[in-house]
Amino acid sequence: MSEKLKATDNRIVVGVDGSWHSQHALRWAAFLARPLGAQLQIVTAWEYPATYQRAAMVSGWNPSQATTQMIDETISTAFAGKPPTGLKREVCEGSAAEVLLKASEEATLLVVGSRGHGGFTGLLLGSVSASVAEHAPCPVLIIHGDQEPPPSATA
Repeated sequence: MSEKLKATDNRIVVGVDGSWHSQHALRWAAFLARPLGAQLQIVTAWEYPATYQRAAMVSGWNPSQATTQMIDETISTAFAGKPPTGLKREVCEGSAAEVLLKASEEATLLVVGSRGHGGFTGLLLGSVSASVAEHAPCPVLIIHGDQEPPPSATA
C-alpha cells in the first residue's frame, strides 16, 4: 500500500504512530496542506523488536499489514471518518526517525507530534521528534498541546 511521491512534489510529510499526539499532528498537517496546496503524505515506520525471536515468526504476525491497519484506524479517528482527499500513505521498515528523515527529503514541511507511543509521560519532547528537529532536511513543525486546528482542516 506504499505510495511514494516524487521528491519534487510540494508535500507535507506527517509521522503517524497511532498515538493521540500523532492524530493531532495529522489534523494540523491537513490544515496546513490546504493553503499551501501541498500533498499530504502520511509516513509510518515499523521494526522488529530487539527481543524478536525466529519462533515468533510462526505466529503469522505481519508487521507491515498491522502497521497499515493502524494508519487506516488513525486516519479514521483523526478525521471522524471523513479524511481529506488525496492522502498518500507510506509504510516503511526501519526506525521512526530514520524513515521520517528519508521521507522528508525535499519536502515542504515535516510534521510530528511532541510524543508518540513508547515515551515517558512527563517528557516534553519525544526522541523521534527531537531527532527529526535536529536532522531534518526541511522545516519541522512539532505539535504541542491540545489546541485543534480550525474546523476547515477536517472538511
